Parts: sequence; C-alpha cells; structure tokens
Amino acid sequence: MDRTMTNTYTAKKISPMLVVADMEATLAFYHDVLGFTAAMKSPEYSIVERDGQTIQFMKAASEEVMQCVRGHTEIYIEVSSISSLWEHVKIFKDRYKIRDLFDREYGMTEFHISDPNGCLVFVGEPTSGGKQAQGTQS
Repeated sequence: MDRTMTNTYTAKKISPMLVVADMEATLAFYHDVLGFTAAMKSPEYSIVERDGQTIQFMKAASEEVMQCVRGHTEIYIEVSSISSLWEHVKIFKDRYKIRDLFDREYGMTEFHISDPNGCLVFVGEPTSGGKQAQGTQS
C-alpha cells in the first residue's frame, strides 16, 4: 500500500514541549540566561518566545516523570552572534552546568547548558568559514 503524502502543506514552526518540575525556575532560566520572554504563563503550562521561536513547558505530573526525563531531553537552538550570547551566558557558570564555546566537526560553533530540569540546551551557529552541517541554514 502506497502511503506517499499527496497533499502539500507548509510546516510553519516547530515548538518543543518540555516537561518541568518548577515552572518559575524554568521561566527564570530561559529569560535570564537565554533572553526569552513569557508569551503565556500559568503554573501548569507556559510558553516562552524569542525572535518568533517558541518553547512550551508543561508541569510534570509527578517526580517519577521528572526522573524519566532528566538527562534524557535535548533541544538545539541555532542563533546568530553566538559570541555575544556566550559573553552573557558564561556569567551563569556558577549556577548551571555549562560546556564552554567550542567548534564542532560538523561546522557549528556551540556551547551547551543544562536547564533547571536537566534538559541539555545546545546553542549553535554555523562556524565562520567552516563547513556547515547539512540541513542547517545561516
């Protein structure tokens, strides 16, 4: 049976939904560290936004849920001007687990930071003059 999609559509946005233990701490992290603003805020569900990109957060139903996702969730945020963002982010090294700015073999300059829920946030920009990863755009 042929299951080829015959209808065309445009995927307009992808917005990750992350489970959180502490909504306030999560919103503070994404605001203070990465410069997102709250587009919608409630104790159970919130959305942050920056430059038209969104991340959604849902309050975990239990600590057991958080035990399953801590250390097993990752998101990637591609940015421009990573050096200036890094200058800001590195001041949070005493509060969050951070891997310093470095160049990847697939043509991206990145740093990594863990949010308060154990989600690893990769932040990257195509490396100047380097080979760009297939599928990324500058």
